[in-house]
Amino acid sequence: MKLDPFYLIVDSCAWIERLVPLGVKLVQLRIKDKDEFSLRQQICSSMAICERHGCQLIVNDYWRIAIEEGCDFVHLGQEDLARADVKAIRRAGIRLGLSTHDDTELKTALAAEPDYVALGPIYPTTLKAMKWAPQGLDRIAVWKQRVGDLPLVAIGGLTIERANSVFAQGAESAAVVTDIVRNARPEVRVLKWLAATAQWR
Repeated sequence: MKLDPFYLIVDSCAWIERLVPLGVKLVQLRIKDKDEFSLRQQICSSMAICERHGCQLIVNDYWRIAIEEGCDFVHLGQEDLARADVKAIRRAGIRLGLSTHDDTELKTALAAEPDYVALGPIYPTTLKAMKWAPQGLDRIAVWKQRVGDLPLVAIGGLTIERANSVFAQGAESAAVVTDIVRNARPEVRVLKWLAATAQWR
């Protein structure tokens, strides 16, 4: 499979409604600390928006809801993966992306036969406290060699200015959070990302 080089990550359907119509083709909905009713509402509304605009929606973490609501892609962190029923996810025809931060996690991820692997943080990130030091660009090339034909997603501290270096090392997709959602003009920034990554499509 092929991932779009611009991989937007947001925490609400409101962001998806705001940014996906600009031409975003790959977005992850990563919601924390919501009740199940709100989660389902956000996921279903996001699915409808993405379907209208030809955008691939990836649901973070909530694999049971993803199965029940007919989603086609989920992303799991290592802790989520340890608790998840991967066979049930596969039976539902759902594709799977997995986070990795070190060699052990990569082995665990590859054993689950994911549809893509994410590596991070590439650069320092202010989004959340991380126990891992920044991976750096060279680690992307190492990971790409290990994952082979699987798409590799780079995440953590990515900006437009850093994107080409990430792709040059072997990443197929750049996952972006704060460079968009904490930007004073997120719509403008999204359009710049889409233009900057067009050559890698």
